[in-house]
Amino acid sequence: MSQNRRIKNVSISVPILYGNNAVKLADEKRTALTPPDHTHEWTVFLKPVLDDIDLTPLIKRVTFKLHETYDNPVRSIEHPPYQVTETGWGEFEIIIKIHFHTGSELGINEKNFQIFHGLKLHPFNPKIPPKENGEINSVLYDELVFQEPTESTFEILTRKPANYLPQKISDEDKKDQEFCRQDEQDELARLDAQIYRIKHEIENQRNRYKELEQEKIALLQ
Repeated sequence: MSQNRRIKNVSISVPILYGNNAVKLADEKRTALTPPDHTHEWTVFLKPVLDDIDLTPLIKRVTFKLHETYDNPVRSIEHPPYQVTETGWGEFEIIIKIHFHTGSELGINEKNFQIFHGLKLHPFNPKIPPKENGEINSVLYDELVFQEPTESTFEILTRKPANYLPQKISDEDKKDQEFCRQDEQDELARLDAQIYRIKHEIENQRNRYKELEQEKIALLQ
C-alpha cells in the first residue's frame, strides 16, 4: 500500500499556537550592535498546543519573514523551538510559513501553510495597567487542517493519542497568555479609540467649515 495515496473523505487538524511576547529592552541587554532607537526585545513563535505533539517528522522548517529593514529578514528554523528573538521599536506584520518534508519516499507531500501575525509591542487596552517591564503577550490559536492527507501524514499525526481540543490555562498569572483568535477586550478598546479619533476629526472639520463660512460672509459684506 503506497504511503503517497491520499485518504478520501478524511480531514485531520492539528491545533497550534503562534504569536509573540515582548518586554522593554533592558540596558544590560543592549550591545554595541543594538540600534539606539530600539525599545523592545521580542520573540515570535509557532508551536503545537500540546507539548507531546511531535511535528518534526512532518515539518522540514518554519520561516519567519520580518520587516525588510532587518538583516537577513527571512529567518529559517529547522528544529524546535520554532521561534525568532529580535529587538526593535515598531510593530509590523510577520509572515510565518510552515514547510513540510517532500519526496515520494516520505509520502507526505502536503501543501505549505502560511500565517500572518501582527507583531505586538504595546497594549491596545488603556484600561489595563501596563506591567513594569512592559511585558506583552499576543498569543493566538489556530489549526493546521489537512484535507485528505496522505497515508504517511495521517500515520504521523495519529501516531499516539492526543487531545486536539484547546486547553484552557487556569493559572491567573498566565491568564493574559491564554490563546484566542482575537483578544476581544483589546480589539474593542482599539475600536473605541478609532471611533473617538474619527468623531474628533469630524468635529474639527465642522468647526473649520463654520469658520470658512464666516470668513466668506465677512468678505462679501
